[in-house]
Amino acid sequence: MSENSAAGDAAARTAAAAASTAVSTAAAAGSAAGVWRRAGLAGAAIGVIAAGAAAGVAIERLTVSRGTRRRARLALDASGPYGALRGTPGRAIADDGTELYYEVDEIDGIDATDGIDATDEIDGADAAAGAGGATGDPGGVAAPGAAPGFRRRRLFGRKPPAPVTVVFSHGYCLNQDSWHFQRAALRGLVRTVHWDQRSHGRSGRGAAQRGADAVPVSIDQLGRDLKAVIDTAAPEGPLVLVGHSMGGMTVMALADRYPELVRDRVVGVALVGTSSGRLGEVNYGLPLAGVNAIRRVLPGVLRALGSQADLVERGRRATADLFAGLIKRYSFSSKDVDPAVARFAERLIESTPIDVVAEFYPAFDEHDKAGALSVFLETPALVLAGEKDLVTPSSHSEAIGDLLPDAELVLVPDAGHLVMLEHPETVTDRLADLLARVGAVPAETNVGTHGNTAQPGG
Repeated sequence: MSENSAAGDAAARTAAAAASTAVSTAAAAGSAAGVWRRAGLAGAAIGVIAAGAAAGVAIERLTVSRGTRRRARLALDASGPYGALRGTPGRAIADDGTELYYEVDEIDGIDATDGIDATDEIDGADAAAGAGGATGDPGGVAAPGAAPGFRRRRLFGRKPPAPVTVVFSHGYCLNQDSWHFQRAALRGLVRTVHWDQRSHGRSGRGAAQRGADAVPVSIDQLGRDLKAVIDTAAPEGPLVLVGHSMGGMTVMALADRYPELVRDRVVGVALVGTSSGRLGEVNYGLPLAGVNAIRRVLPGVLRALGSQADLVERGRRATADLFAGLIKRYSFSSKDVDPAVARFAERLIESTPIDVVAEFYPAFDEHDKAGALSVFLETPALVLAGEKDLVTPSSHSEAIGDLLPDAELVLVPDAGHLVMLEHPETVTDRLADLLARVGAVPAETNVGTHGNTAQPGG
C-alpha cells in the first residue's frame, strides 16, 4: 500500500471514529429511550461535520502524540498575549436582574475617577480665606488635593461635551476579548466599552433562563441588555455601536426596541460578520441532506446535552483535537493562521458551557431584524464580512448593504467568521475610518495597526 493511500485510510478511520464518538457522546446525554434515539440521530448528523474536521487533523495524529499536542496547546496559552487587555470594570443590571459585566477604556489623559468635575474651576484669589464659605462665597467647596487657600467654583454652562463612546458587542460563544486587536489599536484614542453578553465571559447566567419559569433567550432580550449597558457605562454623549455576529444582531434589536436612542445619540454603526435574518437557510458549507438532518434534530439534542453538561464537558476535553479542527474550519479561511490566534479562538469557544450553547441556539432561527435596519439609514455605517464565512455568509452582509445603501460594504478575501482575529489590520483600518468620519477621532490620528495573523510565507 502506498504512503498516500495509508494516510488516506488513516484519515478515513479517524473521521469514522470521530463520527462514532459524536454519536456515543450525544447518546449518553439522554436517559429516556426517545432522547437516546434523537441523540443518536443528531450524533450521526454532527458526524457529517466532524468527519471533515477529523480528516483535516488525521495526518497530525499519525505523527504527533497526544501529549505533545497538549503541551503545544499549553505553551500557546502561556505565550499568547491575546485576551490580556483589561479596562475599568463595571456591572450593569438587565431588566430581568442579570448582571452584565463591562470594561471601559478611557481616552489618554482623562481619568474617569478624577474628583474634580469638568464643570469646576480652581480659584486661588483669596489665599488667606481657605476653603468653604470663609470668603463670603457660600458656594465655595474645597477642591480635592488643592493647596490651602484654594477653592472650587461651579461654572454652570461650561461643561464640555461628553466624548464619543464606542460600544463593542461580541458574538455567540465568545466574549469581549474577541475584539483584542481592535481594542489594542484604539486604546487611549477613543473611549470604548467592551461588554460580555449574558451567560458569556464574566457576565452572570441569564436570570430569566433559570428556574421553573425559565424562558428562552431571544435576540430582543440581548438588545435590552445592550440598552442596560449603555445606560450604565455611557449614559450621555454620542455613541458608535460595533457588533460582530450575534453582537450585530444585538445592535439591530436595540434599534428595533429603542429607535429614539439611535436617532438621538448613535453617530455611527459597524456590523461585522452578521445577519439581519434567514439564518435557517445557511448550509454551513455542507451538503443539503446533511444540513436538513442537523436542523431537524439539533435543537432537541442540544437540550439533551445541556441537561448533562458535566458529562458533555468531559467529552469535549477528551476530543480536544477534533473540536480544534471544527473551530478552525468554522472560524477562519486562511490556511496559515497564526497558531496562537487559532488557539485563542479555541479558548474563547471552549469556555462557553454546553448548556449556554444549547440555551442560545434557538434564538437564531427566530432572528429577523431586517426592518430595524431602516433606523440606521441616516447613520454612517460600515458593513464588513469575510468572503468565506460559513456561519453568517457574506451574502447576508450584502443583504444588509442593500438595505443600507449609503453604508461602506467591505468583503474581505480569504477570511472566515472571526475576521477581526484573522485579518485584524483590515477590520481596524475600516473601523478607524468610520470613527474619523463621525468625528470620534481626528482624521489625522495614527491608529495603531496589527498585521495579518496569517504567518508570512504560507
